[in-house]
Amino acid sequence: MEVIIIVVAIVVVILVGWYIGTSNKLNRAVVKIEEADSGIDVALTKRYDALTKMLEITKGYAKHEKETLGEVINLRKGMSIAEKQDANNKMTETFGKINVLAEAYPELKSSENFKTLQLSVADVEEHLQAARRLYNANISSYNQEIVSFPTSIVAGMKGFVKKEFFEADEAKKEDVKMEF
Repeated sequence: MEVIIIVVAIVVVILVGWYIGTSNKLNRAVVKIEEADSGIDVALTKRYDALTKMLEITKGYAKHEKETLGEVINLRKGMSIAEKQDANNKMTETFGKINVLAEAYPELKSSENFKTLQLSVADVEEHLQAARRLYNANISSYNQEIVSFPTSIVAGMKGFVKKEFFEADEAKKEDVKMEF
């Protein structure tokens, strides 16, 4: 009888240890996702700041474009991934509009401040791409963990659910159409 109690106690201790270890592993995965999400926030904020500065420079050249380009001002932190994707797409669209303005106003395009900001935006774009890759890698790892047996048991008990990837803009996935 004592042997059975000892065996049951050992099995219970092993199961509790496994549960705690698995729970901690999932919690660490969530923290990694939050860190990567923060990296996206930082990159989007830097991008927002650079675009805002570019808007300030362009406003002097194209006062009638304020309404179109002013959408950037509404983009800020504290958003879900879907909202961040939308904000990213709007900033990309705005950056395109700023570049069109620069083509229309050669003196703007040749401005040292504008050139510096264009380089800054390019650097921020690289940082944003790296942040997206890190975020999506962490999401992939997390999503694989929570659907894999036996970790899925703990994930289900603790309410862990699949998370969304930071997707590319649908327009950017399509082939470029060149017309001459």
